[in-house]
Amino acid sequence: MILVTVGTQKQSFNRLFELVKKSKELKKEEEIIVQKGYTECNNSKRIHTFDFISLDDMEKYISDADLIISHGGVGTIFSAIKKGKKVIAVPRLQKYGEHINDHQIEICEALEQEGYILYYKDGIDTLDDLIRKINKTEFKKYDSDNNYIDKLRKEI
Repeated sequence: MILVTVGTQKQSFNRLFELVKKSKELKKEEEIIVQKGYTECNNSKRIHTFDFISLDDMEKYISDADLIISHGGVGTIFSAIKKGKKVIAVPRLQKYGEHINDHQIEICEALEQEGYILYYKDGIDTLDDLIRKINKTEFKKYDSDNNYIDKLRKEI
């Protein structure tokens, strides 16, 4: 199962769903669960959507997922990497009206440089390239004792 999540921002994030829909690497038989928030995304045979759910339910979806494609928010990303999940983060960008600034790029860059995730660089990457790469990448295991999130907050 693949989990796609946009978080709780009120701005639409259609760009993420377009990337997912265009992907040839996402297996046609694989179920895709989409937390769509305020963004429009329709159900299909393999795409099941919900607006918002409880934290407990989200944690279950994260636990069950083989791959997580997420916005660049720390909540979702850290929930996933704490469970040793493979994450492709797609930062929301100000230039598309997806967020009020580009802080998600800074978060994603830092987490990728540290070896925790891969992130989609707008205009450079394709989602399919990252999906192929993620299966060959060994990620750093998150150690909650190292206070990484505090270090990241100071850096940003």
